[in-house]
Amino acid sequence: MTEKSSPSPAAGGSRRIQAVPVDGAGYRFELMETFVRIVEAGSLSAAAVQLHTTQPTISRRLQALENSLGMRLLQRTTHTMRLTVDGERCFKQAKELLASWAAFEADLRGAQEEPDGLLRVAVPHAFGQQRFVAPLAQFLRDYPRVSVEWLLQDEVRDFVGSGIDCAIQVGEPTDPGVVAIRLTKVPRFVVAAPSVLSGADVPADPDALAALPWLALRTYYRTELALTHATTGDTRRIPIRPRITTANLYALRSAALLGVGACVGSSWMLADDLARGDLVHLAPEWQAAALPVYLTYPHAQFYPSRLVRFAAMMREAVPALVEGRDG
Repeated sequence: MTEKSSPSPAAGGSRRIQAVPVDGAGYRFELMETFVRIVEAGSLSAAAVQLHTTQPTISRRLQALENSLGMRLLQRTTHTMRLTVDGERCFKQAKELLASWAAFEADLRGAQEEPDGLLRVAVPHAFGQQRFVAPLAQFLRDYPRVSVEWLLQDEVRDFVGSGIDCAIQVGEPTDPGVVAIRLTKVPRFVVAAPSVLSGADVPADPDALAALPWLALRTYYRTELALTHATTGDTRRIPIRPRITTANLYALRSAALLGVGACVGSSWMLADDLARGDLVHLAPEWQAAALPVYLTYPHAQFYPSRLVRFAAMMREAVPALVEGRDG
């Protein structure tokens, strides 16, 4: 293999090499799958064990993938291995492609199957107590042979150990061993009861928010708040001094309604309070970062039709529910 002449890359960078086409879509798919397994396993030898093959075979597949793409994906020494910049991009997109293909295969296999059996679903308390119960009820009406164990918990550390089939997760997934389907994003903004303003006008400048009493949601903000202008993209960091810090959205909302302080809340939860005037939108041109919502489940060779159908239903139902346009 002859490399193109180029300056030495910076640490963590990538070197471009002459691309060599690889014949066969199936073989290219196998190369991507091997690359993802190498990264997740942490070494070529560990990937070889997991894929029931030899380390030289894994090494040849990695080299073939790099040749076909014309770029280095991994920087390797005797004792270390790390992704290049191109490798990071390839890993992310390859994982998404493999997950999409797995879901596509499972959907085709399960298209003629009537879903049945038990589905165990973990759901955050904020969504699982009320908001997502309506689509769950519709799912059970559509598939009467399925039963669901609806587990209210904000985090799943071990799908296999806890026997959970899938989970609704707020925030970016950190577990490389799961399939993650983005369902929607949760818009968030600052609100307070009118009494918190003590008769003053609603502040338009986010810097004015620092003087207010505050409620903190410790999962996402505690002593500082980042707000971004909806039009310009300018970001401000606002120091806050919370009167109450909690991890529960319902407690946060209740305290806000009682006038204890200002808070950052989710649009789906606060829409009715804002419409009634019980809460007011502060610095309305500024927003906290929207939170992504995912459906996650562990990688597997086959997925039962009850899981495939549930995932499809949630992809359709969740966006309107979370953005506050429904019920």
